[in-house]
Formats: sequence, structure tokens, C-alpha cells
Amino acid sequence: MATRRSFLFSSLSVAGLSWMPSFAQSGSALEINVLSLGAVGDGIVLDTKPIQQAIDRVSAAGGGRVLVPGGKRFLVGALMLKSNVDLHLADDGVLLASPRQADYFPKRNKGVINADGASNLKISGSGHVDGQGMKFMGDYSPVYERWEPLSFRPKMFHLIGCKGLEISGISFGHSPEWGLHTLGCEHVLVDGVRIRNYLDVPNCDGMDPDRCRDMEIKNCDLVCADDGIVIKAGEQTDEDFGAAHNITVRDCSVVCRDSGLKIGTETFGDVSKILFERCRIVSGGRGPTITHRQPGNVSDVEFRDIEFLAQHHAARWWGWGEAASVTVWPRTKDGKTGSLSDIRFKRVHGVAENSFRIDAHPEMPVRDVLLEDCSVEIDRWTQYPGGFFDNRPTRADDPMHEPGGLEKHDTPAYFFRNVQGAVIRNCSARWGVHPSDSFSYALEAQNVTGLKLEHFKGTAGRPGLSATSIH
Repeated sequence: MATRRSFLFSSLSVAGLSWMPSFAQSGSALEINVLSLGAVGDGIVLDTKPIQQAIDRVSAAGGGRVLVPGGKRFLVGALMLKSNVDLHLADDGVLLASPRQADYFPKRNKGVINADGASNLKISGSGHVDGQGMKFMGDYSPVYERWEPLSFRPKMFHLIGCKGLEISGISFGHSPEWGLHTLGCEHVLVDGVRIRNYLDVPNCDGMDPDRCRDMEIKNCDLVCADDGIVIKAGEQTDEDFGAAHNITVRDCSVVCRDSGLKIGTETFGDVSKILFERCRIVSGGRGPTITHRQPGNVSDVEFRDIEFLAQHHAARWWGWGEAASVTVWPRTKDGKTGSLSDIRFKRVHGVAENSFRIDAHPEMPVRDVLLEDCSVEIDRWTQYPGGFFDNRPTRADDPMHEPGGLEKHDTPAYFFRNVQGAVIRNCSARWGVHPSDSFSYALEAQNVTGLKLEHFKGTAGRPGLSATSIH
């Protein structure tokens, strides 16, 4: 049985914004209360049609507000937002996701709330969207500590190709699948959103910016299974949504079962100029993460002023309690990854059950890594087995990995393998109060060229070992 572990995080300060999207102001003062078009709001009658009518009329009139009033619960299937519309969830107003597959779009638009090619779009207010996630689940596995999904489950938000998008103040929860999926969107602000998903429902990531550009996520508070905030460049077959570029995540708090702050696993396109700053991973399966598995090139990524607690969860959850996890492995047998370069960790601190790890396939090394003013404490407090690295997802034929993508390996505090150019400056390692036979070096480096170790502090995790092993 896992014991509770407390971790004290420092307060976060809010700095001035370096970028803020501008949203055009509509000349129309039109506001439509959805009740005026026949919405009932009793949580029983399906209110999709009157709410969609309000959206369509406001957009056709040149813009304005669609008001979802407080004190009501509106049962809806798929809604399609339009340009120049502010969907305003007032007070305690709730949109409640219908559990019937027939109430959703059959193909491209896969959410409860959708948009496709809209511009100057807002979702605002202090109301809530409830995904009713348990109505899309089947059996519970006590071994894997998760529910097994049914064949159909919608995303909460599926916003495609939008320009000028602001989502602020609202909350959502009980997602059946991904939460906020923004695909190919530009000039996006997500501010002050609160997410409360189940911690035993798989794939209900909090936010998935996918091939987005010029985007800021700030002041958000997330609880979700799988990943918290995860930047992707997903595989595209019918339309090119471009690269993921210039995305900032700041002043956010995450509780999750996998990675709290992440790039990947989908890296089919390029990902560049990404900043995570002043965020707290209150508890997660991994700290800061880059999981590079496909042909895109990932570069110019910085994690700074991040605090974390990373711990093991049941085996079906990816992440083996790594303090940080930067890995480059082909996902498929004959696959190749693109490059991963210019990765920076500054003032990243926390407690974890596994290594702070920068690790790559020998033919696809990581280039130019900086760790500066970072610290990690390695300890054990859950019942799950240690002594492994988690390389999932990766090709099953690789002899280095056991079936399922795990690699048996001891636990150094910091681990670098197949890296070209690494600076470790003013960093430290320490060991917690629960020793393990798997604990090893303060720093282990294998096949690392151009390693610069400046003012590093740490001792071995068990007697008979040196503090560092560099070979």
C-alpha cells in the first residue's frame, strides 16, 4: 500500500507576459440566452439543438455571446462553435456530456465541444463542462488500477484549425478521453482553467496542444490521469496542420498518473521554442518529460523553475517514477526519429523514485543539453518494483528492452546515455530515508561526448560505489 508523501513547494510569482494574443472585438452586442430558444437545462432533456441554434445565429449576425446561464445543467451531444462567438458559461452553469454515441459527430470532430476553422473564438465564464466519464467505462482492473474504456468515448474539447482562440475561467472534469485538444490552432490563450478528471480513467490528458503555434497556457490547475499538459505534433493523413512552435506553459499545477509536463509521444512534425516555467507537478508518474519517437525534429525546449514529486504507479501507467525523462527511441521496428537538440533544465527541483534521465538510441543521440541549478532527491515510498527504466512506447524487437518496453537498470540520481554535448552546472543529488538495493551513482554517464561537470554535489546511493561513473 502506497504511503502518502508530503512535499512543500515554494510560492510562485507571476511575471510580465512576453506574448499575448489579441482578439478582435465584435461590433455586435448580440447576446442570446440559450433558454430563450427552448433549452431546458434539467440534465435530462437533450439541449444540443437550441444551444447550437444560438451559436449559429450569433455567428451569422457577426458575433456576440451565447449565454449558458447558471443554476442549470444542460445535457448536450456534440456542439460546433463558430467564428466570433463567445460561449459563456455563467456562474455554476453546466454542460453535461450525453453518454449516447448517436449524439456525436461520426468522424472528424470528435469532441463534446468542437470548432473547425473558426476565428476570434472564446469560451469564457466560471461554469463547468462535465464529461460523465464513468458512463464510457467498462470493467475496472484492480491489478492495473484503472478502468477499461468502452469502444466509444468523446474528447471534451476538439478545436481544429482555429485562429484567435481564448479559453478562460471555466472548469471541466470527468473527461472520458483527452480534455482540451487544440489541433493546428494559432494565437491561443488558455488562462485560469481548472480540470478535475478521474485518476483511474486512462487517456484523459488534461491539455494536448497539437501542432499549435503562438500559444500560452497559464494559471491552470489540473488533476487528470495520463499526462497533464502535453505538447504534440500528431500524425496527419488528410491535412497538414504545420509544426508546433512558440508555446509557453507557466504558473500551472498538475496532479497526474503519467507525465506532468511533456512533449510527445507523437513527434511526427517539428516541435520548437517550447517553454515550461514556474509550474508544480504536485504528484505524477514522471517529472518533466520529452518522449521522442517519430521523424520530427525537436529543439529549443526549456524547463525552468519547476518543482516535482514523481512516483511509481501500476504497470499499465507509463512512467516509472522518473525525476525527468528525456528519451529518444523509435516506436516501431524500422522507425527513425528526428533530432532532439538544445534542451535546457534550469532550477528544476524535486523528489522522485527514479532517475533524472537523458537517454537516447545510439544512432539518434540527444545534442546540447544543459542542467543548471537543479537538484533531485531519490527515495522509495510505494510498493511497486524498482530497478527499471521505462522506455515505453518503443519497438518490441529491441534486445535492450524487456517485453513491453522496460529496461532492467539500477537507479542513479542522474543518468545520461548517448548524448553529444552536456553541461551539468551547480546541480546536486541526495538520497532519501528509504534505501534500495537498486540505488547507485549520484551521476552515471555512458557514451557522452563533451561532458562538462561544474560544481556537482552528490554521493553514491549505496556503499562501495563511487559518486560518479563516467564511461
